[in-house]
Amino acid sequence: MRREYHRWWSPSLHRDMELLEFGHGGARAIAFPTSGGRFFEWENRGLVRALGHALENGWLHLVCVDAVDRESWYAYRQHPGARAWRHEQYTNYVMNEVLPWARWRNGHPYTIFTGASFGAFHALSMGLRYPDRVNRILSMSGLADIKMFLDGYYNETVYLQNPVDFIPNEHDAGRLDRLRALDIVLAVGNGDRLVHQNRELSGKLWAKGIGNALREWDGFAHDWPVWHDMVNRYIGGHD
Repeated sequence: MRREYHRWWSPSLHRDMELLEFGHGGARAIAFPTSGGRFFEWENRGLVRALGHALENGWLHLVCVDAVDRESWYAYRQHPGARAWRHEQYTNYVMNEVLPWARWRNGHPYTIFTGASFGAFHALSMGLRYPDRVNRILSMSGLADIKMFLDGYYNETVYLQNPVDFIPNEHDAGRLDRLRALDIVLAVGNGDRLVHQNRELSGKLWAKGIGNALREWDGFAHDWPVWHDMVNRYIGGHD
């Protein structure tokens, strides 16, 4: 399969950012790393290999992005407002730099946002905030409420990044139509400490008429071998 490394200066983040690209066609999938992970994590941990059949056959175009979590949510010495703003800059990087670049690389009309654990938060936060630019969201063992990182601090920036907060207050008919057109999969272990956040988000989505598939796997299920199975089942085309 095609594998290419790319790096450019990000005007959104004011620093160089790196990514890996796999495949040559098909639906594009923007893949986020776990907390503190890097753009090469999906490859090193075997998730790219798990999707090998789809990538080799031109069914999937995978873009593995870097993250700045240690400059945002995990930068505990920074003021919470500054940490949330750094994530906002990261959101701008993904939506206004990576996504247009990926569309230039591959004109397929279908876009997937996906990630595991903290990476799933990125997929949910951005995908649900910008439903006109995404078609499917696959959250694996995902964090769905970022407030637990902020020690009680809250502002409009946090609100706009946090799906369990902004979804219940969504009233725009056009945006609701686009949200209802999304294919949303919340895959999480029924023994995972994050399962309750997934149930909460699923319920809030359904309350707005936004269909979603809450898939509770047996046990903790918060580990790479399970994520291999999840990613293969929900975007790789194999059960």
